[in-house]
This record gives sequence, C-alpha cells and structure tokens, in this order.
Amino acid sequence: MTIRFAATTIHTTGDDVDDGSVSSQSDSDYAEEDNNFEDWVSDQAQNQACRSLFEDKSFPSAAAARAHDKDVYNFDLRTISAKLELDLHQRIRLINFIRKHATIPGDIENLTGAETFFSSDEYLIPQIEDDPLLQLEMDDWSDDEDLSSTDQRPAPPADLPSALRQMQLLERKLAQAHRDMAEYRSLVGQQFDAGRFAEIINEPGPSSAGPLPRDDDTHYFSSYCENDIHAVMIQDKVRTSTYASFILTNPILFRDAVVLDVGCGTGILSLLAAKSGAKHVYAVDASDIAEKAEQIVKANGLENVITVIRGKVEEISLPDDVEHVDIIVSEWMGYALLYESMLDSVLQARDRFLKPEGGVMAPSQCRISSEILKERVGFWSDVYGFDLSVMANDVYEEAIVDVVGPDSMASEPYLLKDLHLKDITTRQLDFTSQFTLVSTTPKRTKIHAFVLYFDTFFTTTGEPVPPEVPVRVTKEGDVTLAEVWPVGGKAPPQRRASTGPGLKQKEDKRVTSFSTGPRSQPTHWKQTIFLLRDPIHAEDGTIVTGSFYCKKSATNSRELDVEIHYSVRQNSETTVVGETVVQIYKVR
Repeated sequence: MTIRFAATTIHTTGDDVDDGSVSSQSDSDYAEEDNNFEDWVSDQAQNQACRSLFEDKSFPSAAAARAHDKDVYNFDLRTISAKLELDLHQRIRLINFIRKHATIPGDIENLTGAETFFSSDEYLIPQIEDDPLLQLEMDDWSDDEDLSSTDQRPAPPADLPSALRQMQLLERKLAQAHRDMAEYRSLVGQQFDAGRFAEIINEPGPSSAGPLPRDDDTHYFSSYCENDIHAVMIQDKVRTSTYASFILTNPILFRDAVVLDVGCGTGILSLLAAKSGAKHVYAVDASDIAEKAEQIVKANGLENVITVIRGKVEEISLPDDVEHVDIIVSEWMGYALLYESMLDSVLQARDRFLKPEGGVMAPSQCRISSEILKERVGFWSDVYGFDLSVMANDVYEEAIVDVVGPDSMASEPYLLKDLHLKDITTRQLDFTSQFTLVSTTPKRTKIHAFVLYFDTFFTTTGEPVPPEVPVRVTKEGDVTLAEVWPVGGKAPPQRRASTGPGLKQKEDKRVTSFSTGPRSQPTHWKQTIFLLRDPIHAEDGTIVTGSFYCKKSATNSRELDVEIHYSVRQNSETTVVGETVVQIYKVR
C-alpha cells in the first residue's frame, strides 16, 4: 500500500506558517435553539470515554481527547476538516485512517483532500468500536460552542409559539441526524455486510470463559522440527563460527559457569559451552527437535553436563533448585532481526533466570541498519519474452529476503535501532526511528529499495559496545572461519589453556561480532528488501529522510508490520522537499 502527501518547503527563517482559522456562524435567530440541540444530541458522545488520535491514551470524553491532541500535538480535528472542506463521510474516513496507520500530525498537515483514502470505503469501517469521534456533528468539534464546561444554560421559551418553534427545529435536526446515520450505515453495510460484522462482534463465545486465545506458536515451533532448517543454520559459517569463536576463546567466562541455552535446536551452542568448561548447561527448546538434541548430547558423552528441557522458556523451571544462571546464550535472530519474535522469549528468560549481578547475555547487542539500493528488481517483467509483471504487484506490500551485493548500495548505512540485551524491554521492540540517507552514487541513478540488515556483538561483560567499534565484516576465506571450523577433515588448532590475570583483561576488552550486511559474506539471514513502487531519482548528495515504523503484526505476533514514510531533497542546499510517500509492508 502506498500513500502520498503533498510536497512541502523547509522554512529556514523560523517564521510560523499561519494556516488561518475557520469558525462556524449560526443564524442569530436560532442560536438558542442550536445550543439546546447540541446539549441534547451530543450528550452521549461527549460523555463517552475517547482515545487520543495519536497515542494509546484514553480520556473521559471526546472533547478532552480533542483538547489533548490540540495541546500536545498542535492538531485540531475541526480545523483540518474545515480547511479541507470534508463532508461527513470524509471526516469519518480521516479519523479511521489516522487510527489505522498511526499517522503522525505532521503528515496530516500535508493532506490536500484529494488523497485516495478520502473516497475509499475501506476507511468507513470504524477502527474503534463506538468511536465517540465518529458520532459527533461538525459543530461538536468547536470548543467555543461546547457549553458543557460552563454554567450558562439557554433560557426557557417565553411563550407557547417560541416553544413550538424550538420543538419543530429540534425535530428537523434530529430527523436529519437519523438520515445521515442511516446513510452511513447503509453505505458500510453495502460494502462490508456491517450487520453480520456487528453480529460477530456481539455474539457470545462458546463458554463463559470467553474466546480461545490466538495461537501464534504451534506453526512456529513445528517448523523447527525438520532437519533442513537446522542444517541451513549450522552450515552458515559466519553465524556458527562466530558463536563458536566467542564461546571457545573466552574460557575464563565459561569455566565453571551455569549456562542457559534458549531455543537450543540441535544443541550445538550447548555442546560448545560444555567444551569451553561450563559447569552445567540447560538446553531449552519447545519444538520436537529437543528429542534429537537429547540424543546428540548422549552421543557426545555430555549427558552429565547438559540437561535438555522440552518446553517454553516462559513456563519451565530449572531442575536441581537452580534459580539463576551465569550466562544466557541464544541464537534468536530472525529476518530483519525481529521477525519470529523469539527475542521476547530470550528477554523473559533473562528476567527470570539471569544472575542480577555479573550475568552475561550472548549476544549482548544488536544494531539494525538501513541503506538504499540502486539495483532494479524486475524478474517478472520479462519471463521468456512474456510480460508477467502483474505478478509483481504484491512485492511492494511484502518484504523480500534476498542477498544484495555491495556494489548495489547507494548510500552509507544509517543506524535505525541499537538493542542492548542487558536492559532492553519487550515493549521497546516495537519502535519508530527517524533516518537520513545520503546518496553516494557518482552519477544520476534510480533508487529502487530500502535495504535492512543487522550486526551482532558479543562481549564478556555484557556492557554496550562503543559506537566507534566497528563490526567485523567477514569475507570468504577469512582465517577466523578456519580457526574454529574444521577444514578438510582437520581438527581446529589447539591452544594452551591459560588462566592468568592478563587473559581476563584481554577477555573483558575483546569484542566478537558479525554482520549480515551486503558487504559481508552472505548469511542465511540475507538482507531484507523493501521495494519502492516508484523509484527515487538520485545523484551524489541526494537526501532521503523519513521515519521507519516497526511493530508486531496484529494478526500474528511472529510477523512484523513495517511502515516507511520518506521524502526526497535533491541536496543539502535546497529547501524544497518532495512529497511524503508512505509504503506499508509485511515481514512474514
């Protein structure tokens, strides 16, 4: 899905831009009657709890929510509706659009009223059931005419003709309100079978216990039962050799340590930890692969050191009355780092089992970065001479996982998110990040995609890696691969064990890392590509700025919803900024 907002200009003088104000006027002959009608018809909507348009915060009334959005975000729903001359249905669409896409106020200011969603029936469906903002008349959006905050009440009619005139006016307005609501319901019903929609919402569950919780885990865990997926991961030498390098070259950290391996799979990390001198390793996995892991442990004669536990780490207890572990090791990373949401489980394991003082997470830190891609992705446009480009329509709505070469990059990387596993919370895994990418291409070219990847760091202290410390970019044939990975049937070189104080100091300073970026030897994570429906025309110095939104999918917590808002400025000297483009993607 792609949404466009009008172009803007950067005001370098600092002057405020006055959009003007719009106020409604009422016929003075009927001011008293209008106030009576507003007090009567709007009472229910005004007194119903209402959520802010821009944050997950509720207020006792729609008026309070509007006032909050105006004070905090400088956004007035009534003003923007009057400015764009929106009718009832367009106002409803605007409210539902903001709620559905968590649109920021700055983007709404750029609307012209000609955007496609103003005529799309999709946005007539309320995003919040009984949303008070959808029930208000235009006049209800004016704080000036809201008498609920004052003690002034209109005087009763002085005589019978005045009373009859008031009653007739109220009847006409009530009838019009009923016609408007009936028209709205009819339109929604025609497009979406709203009656059945309401029945589904209101019909009781099969028992008093309520509906069954959604199951996002069964398929996820069953996908890790097969051999193929574990073969792919173990044969990823960048991944496995980096873990092996960290575990085997830090003997002081692992010697006599109690280790928890979260999502152990075949148990390879547990085997490495045992080889490095761990006192005991608890290997936990919720899939059927745990049965094979237990057989592997026995086949290697380590059943007295490694205990395999079948179950979710959120639910299991460690045997032998063990309350805390010294190290948690896990390979939890997914596509775009956060796909599959396994990090949530690792963080719960940290909070439940990791020693409060001196406990180490391995890895200890991950960084998500983005770049722009100039390579065209056009497979479907020419298949044996036939145009199958209609098949490419969906590629602009779902992220692509593939390998891109370093020569295809058209900018320096930009850090979107830095995750420190020692203290990050699961709530912080849904995030928004601003970005600025500057084109480094020497000649005019087209930018076809944003590229996302991550870098992973291991330290023996668990402390954050300084920003100036670069990630290790592994190239094909690098010596580090052979040092910890048997090549040609030969065993890896053996080092004489040392326990002196000098080794401890070296371990504390050593940083082990690997990158999944395009400049590194490809990993099984590859890179995550977000294709642009319309390419960006760029040259050296072109600036692409925007916001990157990432959150768990509402329909499957293992998947990700990504929204990218971006605009283009030709260079740093111009103040003219192109239109804001919004593209929405699924990572699944």
